[in-house]
Formats: sequence, structure tokens, C-alpha cells
Amino acid sequence: MGHAMAFVHAESPPGSLRPVHELVRDNGWGVVAGRWDDSGVAIMVNRTVLAHRLFTGPSRHHLACLVAELAEPWQAGVEGRRHAARGGARKRAAGAGARHQLVFVDRLVATLIHLRHDLPHAVLALLYGVDRSTVTRAIGEVRTLLAERGCAVPDRPGLRLRTLTDVFAYARVEGVELRMDATEVQVRRPPAHRGGRRAFVSGKKKQNTMKATVMADRRGRTLWTDALRPGRMHDATAARNEGIAVCFRHFPDVDVLLDDCYLGLSRDHRGQAITPPRKPRPGALPGRVEQWERDRHGHSSDRITVEHALADHKRWKQLTRWTHRRDRLPDTYRAIAGLVSDRTNNI
Repeated sequence: MGHAMAFVHAESPPGSLRPVHELVRDNGWGVVAGRWDDSGVAIMVNRTVLAHRLFTGPSRHHLACLVAELAEPWQAGVEGRRHAARGGARKRAAGAGARHQLVFVDRLVATLIHLRHDLPHAVLALLYGVDRSTVTRAIGEVRTLLAERGCAVPDRPGLRLRTLTDVFAYARVEGVELRMDATEVQVRRPPAHRGGRRAFVSGKKKQNTMKATVMADRRGRTLWTDALRPGRMHDATAARNEGIAVCFRHFPDVDVLLDDCYLGLSRDHRGQAITPPRKPRPGALPGRVEQWERDRHGHSSDRITVEHALADHKRWKQLTRWTHRRDRLPDTYRAIAGLVSDRTNNI
């Protein structure tokens, strides 16, 4: 089948459903899945087309690397949950029992499509010919694995940065000057009459948001992102809660370029937390003002690459506005940051 989808009117009356396995076949190029909807229309989807980078974001090579990296941890998690449910070792031979309706590659592709385009679980279930709950469970499992990967290290295949300490250690060894900034993602307003409802109201955006702190290098490659904080929290406070003060003490030769939101860090860690130069007092000499403008422009030019990293994250639709449960946003942001770092490092 040469097209991504083919809509064929059913011979059966509207509302009748045929078993999914009757609409699954191998066309020699990729598995084609189908499902009959309530209007009596058969939807046939080529899963090879769904794996295209226009749907998922990563290239086919990147997707193959993700499959090789995550297949074993996913299988180990499945066996662990089965062992806990049984209360002991399996009693039947390996391979016995029901088969997965979605193999791991399909689960990974469905998760990437959901992250990239925020396609609803029910739509993905229709495309893959499974129940909506199957897709929801699959996305929850794979999203956690993607979030735990960390960020790729430039020119160091197989090495990942997962904590702020890892980033500072890498910067000291490689002589990298870091850039740090925060971004906010709009989230749903918490229900009324519940404690902590104002914690997510951002003083900057005047909206309910959650705040992510991101670290990047001079080329705009993402090196780390935090666990996300409520939008009401100040940028410097969020960085302190992640332990940046301890990292500054243990790595005194690492510099971080910051914006004006981090003046408190610049005061506490002079020479390491570098913010834009202060504006001269009124009545300063013209030469002093011109020098300040040049220095401020130079600092902004050096720091702008972290803004490019944040823009790469926001190209994934789920981070433009988060409409799901707030407790799932941290894993989603870390998963997307890790995927973006892979792309910017040509993995």
C-alpha cells in the first residue's frame, strides 16, 4: 500500500466491528494495521509511514538507536511487573501466553508522535488498531524510559549527563563555558478550593505555568534540564533548589553565563555566575556608557545560544501548552530535552 492511509467503506453495517487481527497483514514493506470504526469505515495505516520523521521528529537512524537502547530496559520492566503480579517466578515456558498487541517499536513510535504533535491517545489507538488504554499504558512506560536517558554529550557517544553535578564535571574537564536560563510552560489551572492553587501563577506571564531550568553550551546544545518547579518560583530560587550553589563551590573554575534574573547568584558566586554588566549611573561619561553597551551586547551574544536551545524544545507541540496532568510534565520535558540533545549532537 503506497499511501499512509486508505479509507475503505465497510461491507458490514455501520456500528459492527470486525476483530482487529482480521485487518492486520504484512505487505512486504511494513506491517499494516487496521480497525473498523463506528461509522463502518476501515482505516488502514502503514506503520512504516508512521515512523517517518515528519510524525516522530527523530530520523530513522536515530529511531533505530533508540530501539536498541531502550528495548532491554523496557522488557526488564515488563518482566519485573509480571514477577510482582505473580508473586514469584513464572510457571510457564518463556514465550507462552498472550502476545503484545503493540510491539516495542510501535510503542516507541506512538510515544514520539504523541510528544511531537500531542495527538490524543484515542486517535493513536485508532491508527494502531488497539484500545485506547493500551496506548495510554504504552506511552506512560516509554516516556519514563526516555526521561531517564539524560542528555547526550558532544563528541562522546554513549555518555549521558543526568544531573547538574554531571554537567559541571563535564564542563571542568572539557573547558566548556555553560549557559543557563529558565522557560515556562503554560499548564491547566488547579481546581478551586485546594491548597497551593496560587503556586503555579507566574508573576511574569500572569498565567498558570511550570518552570524548567535548562543548561546549554556555546553551540546551543542541551546538556541538562531540572525536574520543573511551579511558575511562581523565582528563577534563581529554582536553580538553588537544584543544588547549583554546591556545584559552584566544588567546581570553582566553571563559569556560567546568566541573564538579569540571576543577580543573586552573581552576588554570591562572583566570577562564576556571570550576569550582564550593570548600567552606569546617570551622568556617567559618554565613553563609559558606550563601553557598557558593547559589553552588554557581547554578553547577550554569548548567552543567546541557550535561548536557541529553549526554542528547540518548544518546537515539540506538547511544550507549547500543557493540557494534561501536571505531574507528568517533568518526565515529558526531560524526555524531549534528551531527544533534542541527540539531534543537536547528530546522533
